[in-house]
Amino acid sequence: MHEIKCPHCGRAFTADEAGYADIIKQVRDHEFEQQLSERLELAEQEKEKALELAAVRAAGELQRAAAAKDAELQELRSRLEAEETARKLAVSEALGSVEKERDALANELDRVKREREAAEELAAATLAAELKQTAAAKDSEIQELRSRLEAEETARKLAIAEAVGRVEKERDEFKNGLERAELEKQLAEKSLKDRYEVQLRDRDEAIERLRDLKAKLSTKMVGETLEQHCETTFNQIRATAFPRAHFEKDNDARTGSKGDYIFRDFDTNEAGERGTEIVSIMFEMKNESDTTATKHKNEDFLRELDKDRREKGCEYAVLVSLLEPESDLYNTGIVDVSHRYPKMYVIRPQFFIQLITLLRNAAMNALRYKNELELVKAQNIDITNFENELDAFKGAFGRNYELASKQFQEAIKRIDTSITEMQKVKEQLLKSENNLRLANDKAQGVSIKKLTRGNPTMQAKFAALDSATALNPND
Repeated sequence: MHEIKCPHCGRAFTADEAGYADIIKQVRDHEFEQQLSERLELAEQEKEKALELAAVRAAGELQRAAAAKDAELQELRSRLEAEETARKLAVSEALGSVEKERDALANELDRVKREREAAEELAAATLAAELKQTAAAKDSEIQELRSRLEAEETARKLAIAEAVGRVEKERDEFKNGLERAELEKQLAEKSLKDRYEVQLRDRDEAIERLRDLKAKLSTKMVGETLEQHCETTFNQIRATAFPRAHFEKDNDARTGSKGDYIFRDFDTNEAGERGTEIVSIMFEMKNESDTTATKHKNEDFLRELDKDRREKGCEYAVLVSLLEPESDLYNTGIVDVSHRYPKMYVIRPQFFIQLITLLRNAAMNALRYKNELELVKAQNIDITNFENELDAFKGAFGRNYELASKQFQEAIKRIDTSITEMQKVKEQLLKSENNLRLANDKAQGVSIKKLTRGNPTMQAKFAALDSATALNPND
């Protein structure tokens, strides 16, 4: 509580905290508003004074600026007038100096003209004298040149005569050499002609011997001769060109037919052993005697050769043939008949090694892809084996699971059956317990009175017994 005294009447009164705070707030608000109004009035007065002072200062500044501008204009006018006067004086002085220079230049021009005319007259006289001296020198030089020209003409004629003599001599030598060369050519032609005639006679004799040999040979022997030729030709270069190649006769006739030879070439693996197959070729050699009545064609054997190629798993098929000896098609070289049968060629025996080399070199470019394919196949086989083993494991596991599941279900059934039997036994035991309880209740309810009810004899005996007991309590 606070005791407050009124400043007007001097009366004192008390106020609680809320009232005291309200009175303090009223006093403070009143003082704040009074001070605020006083401050606003002072600020307004200061503002008006500042405006008046600023107006006075602005007026003074304008007056000073106007006076400075007037003084500057007056100075500029005086300077302009002085410059105009100086310009006029400079123009008059310049005109005077120009007129003096003009007169001096005119006098100098006249003097130069006179000097030039004198120099021209002197130059003309000097030139005439020099021309005369030059003409005399030229005449002497011309005379000297003429004498030199005549001497050179004489020397040229002598040189021409000497050259003509040398040319005629060389011509005679060339003529004699040409005659000797012509004679030597005739002798060489005669010698060459005699040598070729001897060779032709030898070839004709060889042809006759071969014809006699073919006439004596049977059809099988003619064919075997071509086979032996090809085998011998291959064996000559086997060790150097095809060290890992297989080139043997085809003796497998299980499919009903067979080719003559099978060529297979292999690369080496990292262990140095035989690796991936590079190329495989099925060869068929065909020949016949010139005296054979029925002439065969190469096309007669292409179908059977393609069949043998496919059955023996070869990539290419080649018919080495001496049939149709007059055919321009087969005599030109290697003939591709892939339009009839895939990867098949017909060749003459002289192209036997060349074709093997071409096919092998072409297959070498695809060797890397074949190795990758073999690797992929091996991986696929491993994957297939893994999948088969996994399937076998899954099948065996499934069968075991089925057996275990059946056994488990059977055990569950037996357990359920046992539980049912035990439940029945439990029910029987509960019923037995109930019967025992009932029997016990009945036994508990048995008394002498209930037993002797309706039986006077037993009632009399028990009454007598009770009386005797009452008389002799110690008994």
